[in-house]
Amino acid sequence: MFLRIKEKLTMVTLDPTDKKMLKLLQQNARYTTKELAEQLHLSSTPVYERQRKLERDGIISKYVALLDREKLGINLLVFCHVKLKQHERGMGEKFVNAIRTMDEIMECYNISGEYDFMLKVVVADMPAYQDFIMNKLTMIENIGSTQSVFVMGEIKTGTAYPIS
Repeated sequence: MFLRIKEKLTMVTLDPTDKKMLKLLQQNARYTTKELAEQLHLSSTPVYERQRKLERDGIISKYVALLDREKLGINLLVFCHVKLKQHERGMGEKFVNAIRTMDEIMECYNISGEYDFMLKVVVADMPAYQDFIMNKLTMIENIGSTQSVFVMGEIKTGTAYPIS
């Protein structure tokens, strides 16, 4: 469509120790080098060097804290499907640049099918979502239509990728 497709990257070969380290860090990114070394049955220096190499290679892109959104008063999770009026490059880039600035949008995917994009939106409540739709999202030029799917309950969420 109008988005730049990431260049095909060469997959990095990981040995069993790297894979185990990545699994451990996905469970708890606050493990110290010493704690990782104990679980990997290595000394601290090679563990430190392996972790830095995984960071340099871009396999580990960053470390974050995962928050409980409901304890923060963010009670509504919505998947919003967006269809654009026009699909020319400039219009699509304007849409993408605009949604990147909106804190309510946690994730955005360019999808196939009836809609062009799927947004994961989080807000405090229904009035906040209505305000988001009316005063932010629909102000973006070139939106043809939207469809909102409201999450009634989260069955499974995750952040860890399966590493075989």
